[in-house]
Amino acid sequence: MSRMDNTHSEAPAPDEAAVEHLLERCADGDRAALERLYQLTSRRLFGVLLRILKRRDLAEDALQEVFVRVWQRARQFDAYRGRATAWLVSIARYRAIDVARSGRVLLSLDAPDVEPRLEIAAAPEPTPESNRTRAALERCLGLLNEGQRRCVTLAFVHGLSHDEIATTVGSPLGTIKSWVRRGLLSLRQCLEA
Repeated sequence: MSRMDNTHSEAPAPDEAAVEHLLERCADGDRAALERLYQLTSRRLFGVLLRILKRRDLAEDALQEVFVRVWQRARQFDAYRGRATAWLVSIARYRAIDVARSGRVLLSLDAPDVEPRLEIAAAPEPTPESNRTRAALERCLGLLNEGQRRCVTLAFVHGLSHDEIATTVGSPLGTIKSWVRRGLLSLRQCLEA
């Protein structure tokens, strides 16, 4: 696989059946399938990485690492749990988060996989009340289990639907709905206490 060229505009979505078939062939050790998968999906995955990392050099390095992981984990893909391109995008997002957490870059808050500190809209000059609200909300979010906190953040900070969260997190839709519901109930109880 070669480095990405200089034309990284938003790529059209690849044919889902083709991507799924190529993943199956990768799972069987077909290197030509990996090369074709790269050709079909690398521009889209690069766009995901670049949106999160904001640095072309880091996104290019991360893209190569994504395809190494795809090669190693192709057998783990399960078409019954979600779409092939969503699986690839989730690998890219997780890799970008790993790179960002390593301290090489600040996370972009427009990346849905990122768990930022919750930003509460406030007046230009924060008031003591808005600061207390923010602190209380962050404290209560910290009390949620990891799954609930992540799902609530993805839903209410990033605006993802339950289906999108299920794809991003890689958990069943019912589990996601339960985590969001329980997380919101816990937040309400915490904030009212």
